[in-house]
Amino acid sequence: MATKEKSLVIVESPAKSKTIKKILGSDFQIEASYGHVRNLPTKDSATDNLGFDVNNGFEPKFEIIPGKQQVVRKLNDLAKKVDRIYLASDPDREGEAIAWHVRQILKVPDDKIYRIVFNEITPKAVKYSVENPRAIDMDMVQAQQTRQILDKLVGFKLSPVLWKQIGNRKLSAGRVQSVALRMICEREEEIEAFIPQEYWSVHALLDKDGKQFEAELSKIKNKTVEKNIKNKEEAQKIVDYLTNPQTTYEVSKVTKKTTKRKPTAPFITSTMQRAASSKLGFGVSKTMQVAQKLYEGVEIDGTPVGLITYMRTDSVRVSDDARDMAHDFILNNYGEKYYPETANIYAKGKQNVQDAHEAIRPSYPERTPDSIKQYLDNDQYKLYKLIWEKFMSSQMAPAEIANKTIEITSGDYTLRAGTSKVTFDGFLTLYNDAEDDEEAEKDAKIPDLEKGDKVICKKIEPKQHFTQPPPRYNEASLVKALEEYGIGRPSTYATIITVIQTRKYVEKKDKALHPTLLGRTVSKQLCAQFSDIMDYKFTAGMEEKLDKIADKEAVWVKVLEDFYTPFMNEVNAVMKTAQKVTIESKYKCPNCGKPMVLRSSKTGSQFLGCSGFPDCKTTMSLNAIQEAELEEEEENGEKPQEICEEKCEKCGSDMKFKTGPYGKYMECTNPECSHRKPYRKSTGVTCPKCGKGTIVERKSKRGTVFYGCDAYPDCDFVLWNEPTGETCPNCGSLLVKKILKNGTTIACSSLKCGYKAPEQNEG
Repeated sequence: MATKEKSLVIVESPAKSKTIKKILGSDFQIEASYGHVRNLPTKDSATDNLGFDVNNGFEPKFEIIPGKQQVVRKLNDLAKKVDRIYLASDPDREGEAIAWHVRQILKVPDDKIYRIVFNEITPKAVKYSVENPRAIDMDMVQAQQTRQILDKLVGFKLSPVLWKQIGNRKLSAGRVQSVALRMICEREEEIEAFIPQEYWSVHALLDKDGKQFEAELSKIKNKTVEKNIKNKEEAQKIVDYLTNPQTTYEVSKVTKKTTKRKPTAPFITSTMQRAASSKLGFGVSKTMQVAQKLYEGVEIDGTPVGLITYMRTDSVRVSDDARDMAHDFILNNYGEKYYPETANIYAKGKQNVQDAHEAIRPSYPERTPDSIKQYLDNDQYKLYKLIWEKFMSSQMAPAEIANKTIEITSGDYTLRAGTSKVTFDGFLTLYNDAEDDEEAEKDAKIPDLEKGDKVICKKIEPKQHFTQPPPRYNEASLVKALEEYGIGRPSTYATIITVIQTRKYVEKKDKALHPTLLGRTVSKQLCAQFSDIMDYKFTAGMEEKLDKIADKEAVWVKVLEDFYTPFMNEVNAVMKTAQKVTIESKYKCPNCGKPMVLRSSKTGSQFLGCSGFPDCKTTMSLNAIQEAELEEEEENGEKPQEICEEKCEKCGSDMKFKTGPYGKYMECTNPECSHRKPYRKSTGVTCPKCGKGTIVERKSKRGTVFYGCDAYPDCDFVLWNEPTGETCPNCGSLLVKKILKNGTTIACSSLKCGYKAPEQNEG
């Protein structure tokens, strides 16, 4: 009797192990590599500290990541005892590279090793992948390796320029992060340069047989008004005419039209991040962290279940199986009229998508959010509901909307009134694609009017307006801009946004991203000296070249060679003439009147010091300046309203911030509830211990800041450093921001691990 073959499946994350183990059974052992097992060395004098030889075809010199030796030994021990080994890392370039690196460290014959990929962790997908393994895709590996080399090359060569010019060795530049910083800085310059322009609108309250309705001036002598009424005098002339007792009003045009509003495609990474931001108030990192858990598996009735498909994708493709399941669910639960005449199929939005993936969708469409709510924490439920409703609505029939427009003429002036009413909700019964959830149905209840009808004017009201500057980017709109420019990819957006904030180039205030004085100086220096690297089209073009490598349309070494020579010529030329720059603030020294300049202490913290040093030794803390600015805004009535993102845990209503004798706190807006709780600055990171609470900033009795679960005392999880929301590739613990003498670094929170994030991977 033949013995059963034993198999080993190597995944990236231990969180996947339980889900896949339940699917494949006892003949398969599941083990995690905890992300990458090898990387370019941090320091290597033989290759100019880069870890690859630019004179020998950019040949990389990979080493086992410090702290990963035990993982490598365990994988090798297990590999020797099984008949087949399946490399099951994620289905993207990073996952392909991890599979290749794992293959390199396994001391077993090639014929024992297979590569498997699945877009969703379901029995059908996982078993199919095991039955249909493939070889490692070296084109995808080389595309990832090229990105890694490019990022390290740019980071290691540009950062010393900043050190020399700004005198701060904790500064860094990155191939993509610096371009994202440029976007934020340029937006700030637009806002500062913006000059508000006055304009007026004219509104009328009209009456027909006792039924009143509102209209707005839309044309003057058949030319659209838009913002052409420039001042009060011009507006008053119009008001004087329209309020003249001799003026008459006649309906000149009635337009009725029914339109169909089609659903949009299911989520890709960027659209999920934007929707989670606008509808749930989630930051980009938090969205990806919660989505990762939904993908890897959640315990349902004691069985781990992967609830969504892979969350790093820019493809809108939907599998035939998923479309069929959605078809059956919609017909059974909503009826035939809610399913379109032909199935909705969405074309990819751009040519560089990784179309082996699907869009982000529920793995089991029949698992409605409410049916599994008891198994999910609050954040998981919210995001799963968003993904489920978006996917299901994408497969539904269009909504039908009746629009009615009335034009009323009075001399040279035309007023317009309009209504919009949903006559069949279609996909809107599940999901409204509008960015603003409060986009209400515009039903002004205009009376039935026909062309030639006379109406009476009850009131004319002019309103003053001023044009507004473009809004600052928030995390979601920055992702949208990066995507539109073709900069970065789904797997990089969260890292880009985290890095520019960790480096103190950007700070978040009321969800908006503000460039710091340091960030603006760094961006200005890089743009002036490295125009190609900081150019949007150049950066997007490099992304396209990486895609071509993966698609066998370009050779990775040639791409690097074409980039390296002109880049190094530019770096060397700048380094020869680089002079130290002074970062001058808008503040004057309170003692001598000279400009205050940005400086860094030995510990890396920033402050303002008098430019007259050493004759004048005046310093000012940046925090004190920010507080003074807020006080000034409050005195001028300009203080922005701080938005509380939390919901009341008692009744589910909105919470608002208040200040009492013991400081800031939150209070429920529901007068029948009035629940209160102390304010704790949230990190947006879910507690890894209880899985329900959120890690918030707290203070000890001595005033020392630490981070703990907001479910305390039910959960006692604590950290001494602020978590980033990402997990350690070595041990799976949370990564945290550590402030050291030479600057801020990202490291593992576990003292036993000792992992530190390599700087060259910042993007």
